[in-house]
Amino acid sequence: MSAERIGAEEFVDASTAPETRGIEVIGDAERHGRARDLFFVWAAPGVSILNFTVGATLILLGLEIWQAVAVILASSLLWVFPGLIAGSGPAAGTSGSVVTRAMYGVLGNKLFVAFVGWFIGAVFLSLTWLASSFMGADLLRRIGLDDPVWVPIGVTLVVSAVTVLVAIFGHGLILRIYPIMAVVLFVIFLLVSAFILPTVDWGYTAPQQLSGGQLWSAISIGFTILASTPLSFINSPDIARYLPRSTKPSHIAAATAFGGALPFIVFTSVGVLLATGLKAGAFDAGIDVALFDLLPGWVGPVLVIGVIVNTIALNAMTTYTSSMALQAIGFRLRRIPSAIIVGAVGTALTIYLVLSSSLLEAANILLQLLVIVSGPAMAIFVVDVLRRRYVYDGAELFDDSRGGRFWYSGGWSIPGIAALLLGGLATALCLSTDVWTGAIASALGHVDLSVPVGMIVAAATYLLLSRTRLGKEGRL
Repeated sequence: MSAERIGAEEFVDASTAPETRGIEVIGDAERHGRARDLFFVWAAPGVSILNFTVGATLILLGLEIWQAVAVILASSLLWVFPGLIAGSGPAAGTSGSVVTRAMYGVLGNKLFVAFVGWFIGAVFLSLTWLASSFMGADLLRRIGLDDPVWVPIGVTLVVSAVTVLVAIFGHGLILRIYPIMAVVLFVIFLLVSAFILPTVDWGYTAPQQLSGGQLWSAISIGFTILASTPLSFINSPDIARYLPRSTKPSHIAAATAFGGALPFIVFTSVGVLLATGLKAGAFDAGIDVALFDLLPGWVGPVLVIGVIVNTIALNAMTTYTSSMALQAIGFRLRRIPSAIIVGAVGTALTIYLVLSSSLLEAANILLQLLVIVSGPAMAIFVVDVLRRRYVYDGAELFDDSRGGRFWYSGGWSIPGIAALLLGGLATALCLSTDVWTGAIASALGHVDLSVPVGMIVAAATYLLLSRTRLGKEGRL
């Protein structure tokens, strides 16, 4: 399939019409926008109730306020990674799910995108829809609609339908409305934060003072939970791909990283402070219920609106990029039907989680397990864009013939696949969760080094093997 044939149709990137373009290469004449536009695109999804949730988790792990804030600041540095890989989108003029053919080979990339792209997409769709479902259902319960099954399912269906509609309109609409959504969300969450602050126990000390191995275990587990968010955004090239080819990668990286990191730092820290003013039993009912009980009656509905707007912002982006991942796997589908399929899968998983878990429990477990694939995948992508200096050719990426540049060995890139598997194995061995503790984490007293070890192993393996005959591009 050639890039020329894919790009033969006329496409319009406008906010007023559905975007029919999928993974097709974007010609130079169709490029538009500025790197700084990406700041608000990434800020809107970042103003999330999940930030409150994971921030509160750090206190539940036994950390002091200053320790929790230090972990937040350290993990926020990881936003530089989605920033670095975002520049590959304008360089290649296509989706990141196609760019990764350079890392895994034409056939290997199909497996990578099917597993990693879809797994990450499904987890984040379900997690954020889950938050809006719990909070929307709790608000409706307070006004008399208290069916424990159909009310949360109804909320999920309505929010997911709006989300998929935004994804169908695509890049043009995202670029137009996300700055507005970001401002609205900052105002709402700052308002909520203002009512949280008077409840904060500024002299808070952990019930049990952690030290030694216990302290490092809590710090490392908290870091892993927080790190899963920036490391999961391997879709950042998709949002940047319309930018002119001449746009500096450093500007793209800065706008993406700061857009994601700023709300991440602010509102995760508010989640830490929120937890200090709550009794231990308050978390048993869920962070969403605890928040409602703290706020005046009129603020609760405002918060629900904010959660729903944020959910739509994050999941519309996820649905949008996942629809292109489905095309990259090889399904002969247009992007719009692909987006509908992605939305249906995410909705089904959300309904299952709504009926089987709490928001806090689901978020912590899924976010930790996510790094098994997201950490190594992100490390490989970063190494590839740096070693190629952002030089990607769209036509070569779409050449799936046996003599193509990225055919490698039988359609598989051994360096990429080996790095992903070894990095994932190293991550799993160093991971410490309630449902899985790796052998290395267990030997270290539940100190979780999964993120740094997994990423280092993946990056080193890919870099070293790429320099051997196994990394030779073209047919071996």
